[in-house]
Amino acid sequence: MKLLEGRLINVSNRLPVEIKFRAGRPRLNPSAGGLASALDSIWRHHHGLWIGWAGAVDAETADTLLSKAARGRSYGLKAVPLTQQEISKFYSGFANEIIWPLFHDMPSRCDFDPEYWEFYQRVNRKFAQAATEAVTTKDLIWAHDYHLMLMGRYLREAGCAARVGFFLHIPFPSPDIFEKLPWRKSILRALLQYHLLAFQTDRDRYNFLSCLERIVPEATSVRDESHNIVALEGRRTTVATFPISIAFEEFASHAASREVEESSIQLRRELTNNFVVLGVDRMDYTKGIPERLKAFRILLRRYPELRHRVTLLQVVVPSREEIPNYKELRREVELLVSQINGEFTEAGWVPIHYMHRNLTRRQLLTYYRAADIALITSLKDGMNLVAKEFCAAQVDEQGVVVISEFAGAAAELQHGALVVNPNDLAGVAEAIHRACVMPLEEKRSRMKLLRDIVRTYNVQSWAESFLSATITADRKAGGEAASPSGEDTGLPLIASGAAHDQRIA
Repeated sequence: MKLLEGRLINVSNRLPVEIKFRAGRPRLNPSAGGLASALDSIWRHHHGLWIGWAGAVDAETADTLLSKAARGRSYGLKAVPLTQQEISKFYSGFANEIIWPLFHDMPSRCDFDPEYWEFYQRVNRKFAQAATEAVTTKDLIWAHDYHLMLMGRYLREAGCAARVGFFLHIPFPSPDIFEKLPWRKSILRALLQYHLLAFQTDRDRYNFLSCLERIVPEATSVRDESHNIVALEGRRTTVATFPISIAFEEFASHAASREVEESSIQLRRELTNNFVVLGVDRMDYTKGIPERLKAFRILLRRYPELRHRVTLLQVVVPSREEIPNYKELRREVELLVSQINGEFTEAGWVPIHYMHRNLTRRQLLTYYRAADIALITSLKDGMNLVAKEFCAAQVDEQGVVVISEFAGAAAELQHGALVVNPNDLAGVAEAIHRACVMPLEEKRSRMKLLRDIVRTYNVQSWAESFLSATITADRKAGGEAASPSGEDTGLPLIASGAAHDQRIA
């Protein structure tokens, strides 16, 4: 359904394609991350432009290759050039050594280097400039995630007249955590420059509003139906909850294919038809992978009758391998796998099958269909689409979801899934045991409910709801975007020529 009069201008840290060098020649590759697939359905109904970083190449090479990549798409691709220093200090630095751990309630992992902040401002200004150059008054700008929290302020400074919405894909922390950020007030005020500010869960939205109350008390908030309207210095911003989802029908139909069915049967045969517990995660300290392994060890110790009957299939997708914390995490995970297998392996049975690799779509669907239990133990997660993908792929409706209460998906799936505290290792072990012994009728009842939820609240409805809310938010704000406010928002200006992420009881 077409919602926009003009174009959709999508802005994210990365483009859906990345230019990398192979054998000394620049080549196009799909980018890591699921944003491209999440937005695929909305691009079927709208045309426009996607703005983001394309890789460490010169502007001429980027333009040539991106023009080629845009053929057959309903949108063009525009690169924001970044220097190696900007990539290091904006992306690896501010985004992933400050905001990522802080917003996932792990402030001890933060490195509050003031130089990171300088580069975060500079790169956000670059993105805003690229969008301003491309946009018209009829277009709608959709900015994504924690990499671009300042962009709305710079768009207004440039006199951008388009409607602008921002979606935060990761959690938003409570005031006690957020106030540790030295630039907390500047970021909050910058976020209020967007017409629509959207979060994954109500908890994230309430955390944001609580931070405003404590840190920017001059802002006022009123409830408007299911949203909040925040007013600050004559400008109004709609603050709302829009949980992201998946393309249900696409996942379900591919999972039901003969090819996937046969490969899943073969996989179960190789695992001697045991209960298959599946974990699929990026290698990230927020995913609770060591906690999951320790809980599985407790399960095998407390319920020896499950030995030879249950297998944990743990897939870990490589991520941010250049960052020391991630290298340490990989060593910890692989040591735990080795220790647990060393303790329990017997002839004909290895308790944990561990893989550190990327998966094709077919491989992923095979694992989803073969698994009896999806085990999600995130210590903190914006959404976690693995839970929803697993539900869509369970065409036989016999799987069980065990999910952390700190994953955003738990808010939607709580009435059909088994919800756990990932720090309660014994509790996670008990939930796995319960899933193993659960009667088939209860499994089917729970999974049917979960699939109905994911089918109804799919990625298409998510995107359309967001775009519609941004249009409405622009009207409520009085269409002020065309005139920059001129007030001091506490953000230092960076010159554009400066140096160079049915209930069940």
